[in-house]
Amino acid sequence: MRYNIKKMEKEDDILVCKSLEFKNSFGQKMKVMDIPVLDKDHRYYFMVEVRLQSYISSLYYKPQEKSNHSFSEYLKRKISWTEYKELYSIKDFKNNA
Repeated sequence: MRYNIKKMEKEDDILVCKSLEFKNSFGQKMKVMDIPVLDKDHRYYFMVEVRLQSYISSLYYKPQEKSNHSFSEYLKRKISWTEYKELYSIKDFKNNA
């Protein structure tokens, strides 16, 4: 597993994201990026774990055309926007600033 660091909107807070590499049942090398590392007492910990298991199993049992996948893009489609924003702490900019 590899770790990369993403800054959150607050100056002192840091969101650590991990990457996961594995081979699926067809022998293809898969890489899932942007997996948030959360404390077990975080309110979204269980939801992220369940969604990650579901996402990895869907990649594992089906042949894929691409080898790099973004977990944050997957979550954008699967959870509400307010939960996604809170999880990844996306700051809204006004007037495209």
